[in-house]
Amino acid sequence: MYKKLLIIPILGSLLVGCNADNQEKVEKEEMKTSLTYPVTEEGNDVDTIFDRVIADPYRWLEDDMSDETAEWVKAQNKVTFDYLKEIPYREELKDRLSEIWNYEKVSAPRKRGDYVYYYKNDGLQNQYVVYRKDAEGNEEVFLDPNTFSEDGTTSLGQLSFTEDGTLAAYAISEGGSDWRKVIIMDAVKNEIIEDTLIDVKFSGLSWKNNDGFYYSSYDKPKGSELSAKTDQHKLYYHKLGTAQSDDQVVYGATAEQKRRYVGGSVSKDGKYLFISGSVSTSGNELSVLDLSNPNAKIKPLVTGFDQDAGVVTTKDETFYISTNLNAPNKRLVKTTFENPTTDNWVDVIPETENVLSISKGAGYFFAQYMVDAISEVKQYDYDGKMIRSIDLPGIGSAGGFGGKDEDEVLYYSFTNYITPGSVFEFNPEAGTSTDYWKPEIDFNPDNFVSEQVFYTSKDGTKVPMIITHKKGLKMDGKNPTILYGYGGFNVSLTPSFSVANVVWMENGGIYAVPNLRGGGEYGKEWHNAGTKMQKQNVFDDFISAAKYLKDKNYTSSDYLALRGGSNGGLLVGAVMTQEPELARVALPAVGVLDMIRYHTFTAGAGWAYDYGTAEDSQEMLDYLLGYSPVHNVKEGTSYPATMITTGDHDDRVVPAHSFKFAAELQKKNTGDSPMLIRIEVNAGHGAGTPVSKTIEQYADIYGFTFYNMGVTELGTTK
Repeated sequence: MYKKLLIIPILGSLLVGCNADNQEKVEKEEMKTSLTYPVTEEGNDVDTIFDRVIADPYRWLEDDMSDETAEWVKAQNKVTFDYLKEIPYREELKDRLSEIWNYEKVSAPRKRGDYVYYYKNDGLQNQYVVYRKDAEGNEEVFLDPNTFSEDGTTSLGQLSFTEDGTLAAYAISEGGSDWRKVIIMDAVKNEIIEDTLIDVKFSGLSWKNNDGFYYSSYDKPKGSELSAKTDQHKLYYHKLGTAQSDDQVVYGATAEQKRRYVGGSVSKDGKYLFISGSVSTSGNELSVLDLSNPNAKIKPLVTGFDQDAGVVTTKDETFYISTNLNAPNKRLVKTTFENPTTDNWVDVIPETENVLSISKGAGYFFAQYMVDAISEVKQYDYDGKMIRSIDLPGIGSAGGFGGKDEDEVLYYSFTNYITPGSVFEFNPEAGTSTDYWKPEIDFNPDNFVSEQVFYTSKDGTKVPMIITHKKGLKMDGKNPTILYGYGGFNVSLTPSFSVANVVWMENGGIYAVPNLRGGGEYGKEWHNAGTKMQKQNVFDDFISAAKYLKDKNYTSSDYLALRGGSNGGLLVGAVMTQEPELARVALPAVGVLDMIRYHTFTAGAGWAYDYGTAEDSQEMLDYLLGYSPVHNVKEGTSYPATMITTGDHDDRVVPAHSFKFAAELQKKNTGDSPMLIRIEVNAGHGAGTPVSKTIEQYADIYGFTFYNMGVTELGTTK
């Protein structure tokens, strides 16, 4: 399928620049270089859906385990890295990223048993280390994921303790895979006490007293991940001292309990097991099992999948539930075990005009609201009486305030685009905050500005966007700008600090993040406005953000880059194929790019709430074909300079999406711009990526972007 020796010469313009009046391109003869791509052989695969015949010439690339695909990956990476190594400031970017990244980072602490646990990274460690202190303040390493593998690609996932802190279970991911292994420990002795559990996926770890814990998984496929069946998630109970093969299926064993996602959580008193079941990434049913009664049956709390509902905490037989049922922006309700139906629900914190998320600690609820994607926090008692609004350190994102009812202090984090993440100690009785930990970093926020604007999308909808850059930057339309977006799955993009973004902005770059429809910034209605047959709203919001930046002279097409990952990779792929002249650079990462077959790969069918599928109806098929990036690369079109990034064994958004898109662009693009794909080997969807690899990736992404905007040396434009 792959012909190693056949290459097609393509002239690639490495630099695009403008004269002082931005009227002429730099002479092409000074910039051209020979850029060759491997030929990607075309097969004869087709799909017939609703009598429509859809060609799929690169289907052979779906097998990420085949020798042919491995050879293709190797050849594509050679072209890409040969190109990247010619960028004169690539190493300079890498050095600066390493320099500024090298500062100590510490998480908020949490008390478990006789110890206080926290995560810490000395600076450039590939993975965060779990430390703990005893009552005398003696510090020791509890878990060091940097020792899990030689190359640093094995990462630590969830870490769960028993209520008394004497036992722990933690999950690890190898090579970025969503499949996990679970290791069980005597936490006091810091010793492994049982055989490792394997083949665990999309799972929590919730202890039932000290006897065992609940976890979730699917049946593991043999061979390629494409054969994985992810429509029957099962909740298991592992009893300590027994083999994994003897683990009991608690929920998901029957056809009536067929769910794509199932999770279990035990109440703090160990009396109740709450079971959540979903058929997609949005909406869930909720049930409860009385663990104190060996003959108890699972009792429904919320039926159907039209709402999100989760138990925040319990008090005796009263359940406190956060839900968007009849409350698109969410509310907190309470009900009882004896009569838990929705007819018996009582509002504790009613819905408001802002989206609510709830945490609890020290005997209080903390209502964290998003107000135009900015955090506001209010403290309530268990009866729903507001105690106070909490003064935060600034305008940005706050998270935390969680803990046990007996805790006397709580912790929360705060960040925004120019404030490195810091941890604060909160006194819930006095309502006061004090510094717990602040980073010492080579960055002065006083030299930067971050402002929120509102722009109008195509259909008149107002959309917020935060724009961040160095103070005093001249708005002449020539500033290198990254427009970053997501717009899906109810995910909210709230302000957060990034070392990588600092390096971009230090060199004259602008970083802009719009809160597109499809996200969760304004609740369920905002999310739904960017799903299925309304998905084009997301792309229009992104295009309108780009036009706003150009209209206000922040940048221009020659200095604009589009960036997004996963669902955001779809966003970039759709926009660059719909409006190829919109931007100079496109950076789709681990994107969902084949909208006709996405639901046939691994967990893809679970995304149908947002996307719909090609098999739903003729209308849905036509709509997906109208924007599917793989199917909308057109002959005779000049596309932006593109660098696709993916992992060779991503088992969430399989790399075939990116492989096919790259092949289409390399075949059909008629301009001089490079069409490259950078494939991280032995890597997945991104979680747990070693710091060293992350730095290399950013150096390549930023180097590629600056280079194709005509930047001859960092901090300047041509």
